[in-house]
Amino acid sequence: METALLTALAEGAGGDGGRRAVQELARAVGLDAGASVHDIAKAAAEPARRDAVREWGEAVAELLSAEPPGVAGAVARAMERSAPGSARSWYGGDHTDFRGGLFLREVIGVQVVVQQDGAAVPEVMAGLPPRPGGFTGRERETEDLLRALDPDGARSAVSAATLVAAVSGLGGIGKTALAVEAAHLARDQGWFPGGVLFIDLHGYDREPVTADRSLRTLLHALGTPPEHIPTTTDERAALYRSTLAARAHERGAVLVLADNASSPDQVRPLLPGDSRHRVLVTSRDRLPQLGARLVPLDQLGASEAYRLLDRALGIADPEDGRVADDPGTAERLAGLCGHLPLALQIAAALLAEDPGKPVAELVAELAEASDRLDHLDDGEHSVRAAFGLSYRRLPPEQARLLRLLALAPGPEVSDGVVAALVGHDRPPARELNALARAHLVERGRTRGWWRLHDLVRVFGAGLVDREEGDAARSRVLRYYLERALAADARLKPRSGESRETGPFPGRREALAWLDAERAGLVAAVRWASDRQRAADAVRLAGALGEYLDWRRCFDDAVTVYGAARAAAHQSGDEAAEAAAWNRTGTALRGSRRLREAYDAHRRARDLYHAVGHDNGRAMAVSNLGAILGDVGQIDEAVNAFRLALDLFRRTGDPHSEAGVWNNLALILRKSGRVDEALDALRAALGLYRETGDRPREGRAWHNYAVALNARGRTAEAVTACLESLDICEEFEDWHGSARTLYALGLVHETAGDAERARARMTQAADAYERAGSSKEAEQARRAARLTGPVPTGTPTPAVPPGRTAGSGPPGPRRPGAPGNAGP
Repeated sequence: METALLTALAEGAGGDGGRRAVQELARAVGLDAGASVHDIAKAAAEPARRDAVREWGEAVAELLSAEPPGVAGAVARAMERSAPGSARSWYGGDHTDFRGGLFLREVIGVQVVVQQDGAAVPEVMAGLPPRPGGFTGRERETEDLLRALDPDGARSAVSAATLVAAVSGLGGIGKTALAVEAAHLARDQGWFPGGVLFIDLHGYDREPVTADRSLRTLLHALGTPPEHIPTTTDERAALYRSTLAARAHERGAVLVLADNASSPDQVRPLLPGDSRHRVLVTSRDRLPQLGARLVPLDQLGASEAYRLLDRALGIADPEDGRVADDPGTAERLAGLCGHLPLALQIAAALLAEDPGKPVAELVAELAEASDRLDHLDDGEHSVRAAFGLSYRRLPPEQARLLRLLALAPGPEVSDGVVAALVGHDRPPARELNALARAHLVERGRTRGWWRLHDLVRVFGAGLVDREEGDAARSRVLRYYLERALAADARLKPRSGESRETGPFPGRREALAWLDAERAGLVAAVRWASDRQRAADAVRLAGALGEYLDWRRCFDDAVTVYGAARAAAHQSGDEAAEAAAWNRTGTALRGSRRLREAYDAHRRARDLYHAVGHDNGRAMAVSNLGAILGDVGQIDEAVNAFRLALDLFRRTGDPHSEAGVWNNLALILRKSGRVDEALDALRAALGLYRETGDRPREGRAWHNYAVALNARGRTAEAVTACLESLDICEEFEDWHGSARTLYALGLVHETAGDAERARARMTQAADAYERAGSSKEAEQARRAARLTGPVPTGTPTPAVPPGRTAGSGPPGPRRPGAPGNAGP
């Protein structure tokens, strides 16, 4: 390729600048300006000329990207004429391709797609990690993967079925590096104009990413807000497939790179329905159950491992010739590292950190080390020795930081959590950067976040003694609890003067912090199994209730309250156990697991009754009433709600009483008792205003509008819908906005205004799609096709019940009778 490029430039494809560039390269490599292209290319390939060639390459890159436009294409065509096939691997017509180049320093860039009219637009999805530095070898495996990913392979029946390619091998053997390299090559070929999705499934962590959580992550990457993603795995999978299908139609094929899977069950829900897309999986296990193109990885060959060491040291210092000067010893070093890329990179980092250290000295240290990662020992090779050597060279503060980072909850850790781990007010930036340079810590997806490779995490955790680990976990839990309580205060209803809420200026900032830390918060609650931290973990679970309900994270809520429930039971705290059962039931009902939810609320009711907690018993009874209403047991539901109202009046909890009135109204309306439902909703609206709960006031306005419409009072119903929409938009309750738009369409249909009805139904369908509620979206579309009014009482999409389980502090007085608190 180099000779073809030089020939094209010498012949004038790059203009006068290209001809001068050839002459300049000749002089840079010690030849006359008139030297032949062949001699120049041969001299440029010598290792001693790397610096000169690099500087020349930067100049040529500027030449090809400069005006006039089309220079790069002209050079590519000239290359193809002089050496058929050379341009095809270098230039695809819409991008610059750096394959075959030797990079001696870090390269950072933004891909730009150049359209035929010359306009440049940013890439749609840029989730693919950067190309791995020092990647070498794997030519056969790379070709196998590219054949599997090549869309032209779909012309044959055999290749058309190859939707998935699976790279498997030992941990640290370079699966991710190969997959990322192949993905870049495929993207550079223009095979995936729809973008590339990347997700780490953490398949070998204690808590692998479940299918529903991975679907949540991918849907978010595709533009679906987290709070609008469906609650069940099947619904998420359906939305994911439909979103990818739409993207294929609009933009083209998408590549999904699912890294670190441990089972086929983690991958199957991620498979697209459209055969134009491709899925690339990495795993320590072979995954033949997926019907995938299997690409197993063995250790690197001796020459490949040698080249990796040499290239890694050359990147750090182009003048470092220790590997090339002693190839036999370097090969021994590669063998002691098991020819594993991760271990080789760490060994190279050790050498780069100490430029005066001979390779033989490192070989001797490795040969004498005996503390190895036993569970990753295949009987002949291991990586723990390399980790141990790296760790032993760390200053005390860096070594302590590495140990403590291994304890962090969640797959990535923020600067704030790092500071809590080490017991400082601020994260130790110098130590973090030093560990990153040594390849012991990796930077996370965004600035201020960090992660450990899974092997390094295992290694670090094994070095922590009990006292050090207990203290660090307790500090993290206290940090999380303090901030979660402050965030929760921003989400809870407030009346009167605004309370001091610590680090969060407003609701938006509190939600942003909770969204970012959610995985770590959920993992930290699971520390409740340790008695020393059980009390704080249970309190943290309680502080997450409002957030998890608002974001509709019902699966996480089940996990959180399951851990809190077990801890409370172990400690004999029946009141805390009852509260956890009640919240568990609310989350299960949100996931439509009604039988389990009913059992959970019944357990909560009985425990509250045993400890004489009337307010808690009222919450559980009200939630039981909601489930009875869900399954059509109207009389039993009404009786439960009336008992809950009586108990809340006795305990003086107007906010929870408002939730009961709201839920009771739903049952009354469905049973045809519309006037009673309107009275109940007026009571709920008055109480929500009194207690300052604007979000739930918006939900009550929605229900009030539906009841007014059922009574034929359409003008008032329109006004109530608009009140609800205003509040939903104020608090970014997009699912609530969709629900109210649907109700408004029904109101217009009842009034005989078919045109407005269709418009609102169409808006509702779009809003439901954005919210990830495909069933409700389809119902709205069907309604939009109707031209006449619908009968009174037409069912609407299910409305989440007003929250009654611990949703606010007791109020100072009970409200007036229903019907006296008008809207």
